[in-house]
Amino acid sequence: MSPSPFCQALSLCPALPSTDRVKYKLYKPNTSLNGTARLPTSSSFSRCFRNNWRFSCFKDDNSCLNHNIPDMTEDTLPGEAVEPEPNEPNVKHNWLSNIRQALDAIFRAEPWTVPWTAKTILQVMLLWIFSFWFVGSWIIPFVAHISGFRKDTLTFRGQAFYSLLTDVAEGIAGITILHRCLAPFRPLSPDWFKFTLKGNWQLDVTLGCLMFPLVNRLSQVNLNLFPVIPSVSNVERSIVARDPVAMAVYAVVVSVCAPVWEEVVFRGFLLPSLTRYMPIWCAIIVSSLAFALAHFNMQRMLPLVFLGIVMGAVFARSRNLLPSMLLHSLWNAFVFIDLMK
Repeated sequence: MSPSPFCQALSLCPALPSTDRVKYKLYKPNTSLNGTARLPTSSSFSRCFRNNWRFSCFKDDNSCLNHNIPDMTEDTLPGEAVEPEPNEPNVKHNWLSNIRQALDAIFRAEPWTVPWTAKTILQVMLLWIFSFWFVGSWIIPFVAHISGFRKDTLTFRGQAFYSLLTDVAEGIAGITILHRCLAPFRPLSPDWFKFTLKGNWQLDVTLGCLMFPLVNRLSQVNLNLFPVIPSVSNVERSIVARDPVAMAVYAVVVSVCAPVWEEVVFRGFLLPSLTRYMPIWCAIIVSSLAFALAHFNMQRMLPLVFLGIVMGAVFARSRNLLPSMLLHSLWNAFVFIDLMK
């Protein structure tokens, strides 16, 4: 609120004391501040009226009350007592406080109870990456070869089902490795690999979805830094051909299978495991970097890191894999639908 014209006119006057430090007293009409009786003169009434008018001006405008001077008493009209007005709340400070509390809820939460050491963490991640490469590049092609067909000779639908089979096989291999490596530490505490519909995580997923335009913008920035050679993927070929079955199968691959396997490994295992050695906020960043590097695609590095941070924050708040899986699935679906335009 802007100061009143009266307050602006008094900008050259001495600063008034803050209302919470001023003492107000009732005086007899003919008694001055020092207690000596004197006849009321026009100058005293003028000074009293002027002081009371000046106080009223500042009383109506709280923005003029932010001063600090020693305690003093102020003349008032006979029989008048004025209560000090509280200062207006600092809206900016309240917003910053709320943001700080939200960040504290994410980054200063209690870490997970991690029974294994860095050796197990490294073992699981290296075996998972190896199995991902070995199954997709050797096992599935070998099975296809002995079955009498090759991927490049398949139809759009055949290639879609081939991708689905590869993704499911890679996911099963990764979950099996995780299960075997963590077998000596079972039973685990209830907050490990938690998957439930309960909890107030819906708002977090909604806010995460609002980050999608920013992730898309980061994709454009990343492509400018690392230009990619133009090529057409099998998914894009199926979309161009408008094969509904192939498009439905690819939608399942990118929106269901990939989010489930990746969230179990990176948010379900890696992020909580890192909290044994670092704060949660640092574990979110490190797991996001690992998530982006595991895609082996420099043209998507920036958006994948940012997306990993968002999904990691959602998971850290809820301690539930369902919200991060859902957010991951919605992002992949957003990209898939964007390709269909």
